[in-house]
Amino acid sequence: MSNANAPRDPREELVEHLGALRAFAMSLTRNSSAADDLVQDTIEKAWKNMDKFQPGTNLRAWLFTIQRNAFYSIRRKAKREVADVDGIMAAQLSEKPAHDGRLAMKDFQKAFEKLPVEQREALMLVGASGFAYEEAASMCGVAVGTIKSRANRGRRKLAELLGMVEGEDPTITDATTISVMAATPQQG
Repeated sequence: MSNANAPRDPREELVEHLGALRAFAMSLTRNSSAADDLVQDTIEKAWKNMDKFQPGTNLRAWLFTIQRNAFYSIRRKAKREVADVDGIMAAQLSEKPAHDGRLAMKDFQKAFEKLPVEQREALMLVGASGFAYEEAASMCGVAVGTIKSRANRGRRKLAELLGMVEGEDPTITDATTISVMAATPQQG
């Protein structure tokens, strides 16, 4: 007989976090194929290092930390690689269709991509993924004030890029976009 109160094996929970990992990977890489590779790399590293996960702690935060570290490792390696001069990679990019709100999703995505990676990362963690500032700071290895500052600067820059005036309601129908633009982290 199995104990109903026994903690679940974290490996069984991995699939529950794939959507959030994919969204975070997209915010970091801005490329569907690279995001998929990053998620796969994250899951592979998590699986191999599951013995290092502390049961009872936040599995999603642990996975996001692995993913963030993998992204920066790939980025350091990419600095030594040749750029996409003939546009083959750029041609593979896809764009989601516009939605019905005043703020079209593609406009938001273009503006979001113009933010520095640290601001995109902070907005994805505290906005779209719903982590508390303290959790996001821990995942990024920075002070809570640094995460708050990055998120606030990112929101201001997004509003500026989107031509919004201070206090304007963006009238967005997409929950993730609403969360990213919200001044306080969403608690789910």
